[in-house]
Amino acid sequence: MTVLDYVYVSTFTMLGLGVLFTLYRLVRGPSVLDRVVCLNAISVLVVSAIAVEVAVRGDTAYVGLMVTVALLGFVGTLTAARFAERRAHDRG
Repeated sequence: MTVLDYVYVSTFTMLGLGVLFTLYRLVRGPSVLDRVVCLNAISVLVVSAIAVEVAVRGDTAYVGLMVTVALLGFVGTLTAARFAERRAHDRG
């Protein structure tokens, strides 16, 4: 194994640990907005993992998948924030 292989393995390990810790917070999150932020963080971590995989393989076939996952995460977070804003406005 080369040094670069060790870097890839350590990067995937750190991304995996990040997903596990974020999933823990997703389950324990006290509010809905905490869970939405966790889902956004997981989508960012998934896009990062796909980017590392693209770097490992040297193939750009997954770039469209990266853009799609990033856009879905962004739109989902934006929709939840708008919903929370309207809910807070209706209450207050």
